[in-house]
Amino acid sequence: MPHDTSTSDDLIRVLLMAEQCDPETVSVPLEGWSHSRAIHALEGVEAHTATQVRNREKFERAGVDPATYTAIDSERVARPIWRLEELLRGGKGKGWTTVMALRSISFAYYERVLWRAFRERVRGGAFDVVHRLTPLSPTVASRVARRVERAGVPFVIGPINGGVPWPREFDSARRREKEWLSYVRGAYRLAPGYRAMREAASAIIVGSRDTLRLEPEKYHDKCVYIPENAIDPARFEGVGVERDPASPMRVAFVGRLVPYKAADMLLEAAAPLVRDGAVVIDVIGDGPERGRLEAMVEREGIGHGVEMAGWVPHTSLKDRLGRAHVFGFPSVREFGGAVVLEAMALGVVPVVMDYGGPGELVTKRTGVALPMGARGEIVERLRGVLADLADRPGDVAAMGERARRRVLAQFTWEAKARQVLGVYRWVTGRASKPDYGMPLPDLADVPGEATLARCA
Repeated sequence: MPHDTSTSDDLIRVLLMAEQCDPETVSVPLEGWSHSRAIHALEGVEAHTATQVRNREKFERAGVDPATYTAIDSERVARPIWRLEELLRGGKGKGWTTVMALRSISFAYYERVLWRAFRERVRGGAFDVVHRLTPLSPTVASRVARRVERAGVPFVIGPINGGVPWPREFDSARRREKEWLSYVRGAYRLAPGYRAMREAASAIIVGSRDTLRLEPEKYHDKCVYIPENAIDPARFEGVGVERDPASPMRVAFVGRLVPYKAADMLLEAAAPLVRDGAVVIDVIGDGPERGRLEAMVEREGIGHGVEMAGWVPHTSLKDRLGRAHVFGFPSVREFGGAVVLEAMALGVVPVVMDYGGPGELVTKRTGVALPMGARGEIVERLRGVLADLADRPGDVAAMGERARRRVLAQFTWEAKARQVLGVYRWVTGRASKPDYGMPLPDLADVPGEATLARCA
């Protein structure tokens, strides 16, 4: 059940460790920025962010008060690690498990420099909580956790998210993604700091059910479920277009064109509907799979109903995605699913896999979550869902509006920061352990929200 997170009269002073924190990019750095700024804005909280020095100019451009953040210069290690990442990935966005292993080295040095800068203040009682916001990966340990604990200060981790196993039906996609280290991914539990961080932590915020399952059971009493992602309503003020019942249903895909995102399954599933004029597809994104997808479009004879938009700046995504009625996103291994929330915020109905993060964001009233299976089974199920939705434009519009309301009520950065405040109050002895539900309940099931749900 939702937990009371109203502030007490006592100020909670928080040191936020946000090595990845960048308002001018996407993915984890943007999450670190959005989450930290929402925590800074909380009434009853005085926060100070320790970020990596490469983010300093962006903080300055954003007008952040210099007294509220510190730029940690770990470039001595971070820069060569970044160059090695680029060399290994070859600009193709693959080998993510290998990249995270390298970033563990970079983050360890960042923490070393950070501790030199803040140890006297932590030991002197300048902070009531130290909170590691980024990195999000549960495989990356924080070696300062034990030092913070010894100083008598609660250490909070998270949300950590990841560890979604590769579906056995898609091992070929794993190989195409060059995820060689994923075969021995569990070895991170043997890495220095893994156990010490969890033993020293006062709270572990987990961003998904899969992440909770991977945490050793003896730490579960420290775990609080808060989904990884959220949205800034200001970025998504518009809603989906009014649909002409006589026009084709527009289905959008947004994401890197890599094997596990499975844009090819969406195209295969929708092909007969595109040929019949019932559906048009907008593929937004770029990547190494683009050539293969374009060949599939030509082979299926659906070029008249498929637009390959390529990469679209995040600041322009709202306008492009807002044209759609349905968000087709059959990614088979998605940790968080930020783009799912973005689609829902625009009133676009999500059709996702009930696997990993996206399946926890969507309810039966706000979208469709398809069960995992073999590729052919997913394509068949997806085709049936798209055909059904294309026949029910009125229901699609109503479902999209319910999706929009769910996100604006439960998945904004402000809402997430207040959930985190509940964790701070717990670890500082001001309140009991919060429980927000796992996953977050549908609005129709939340006390006090019944009227809003009926209106949707």
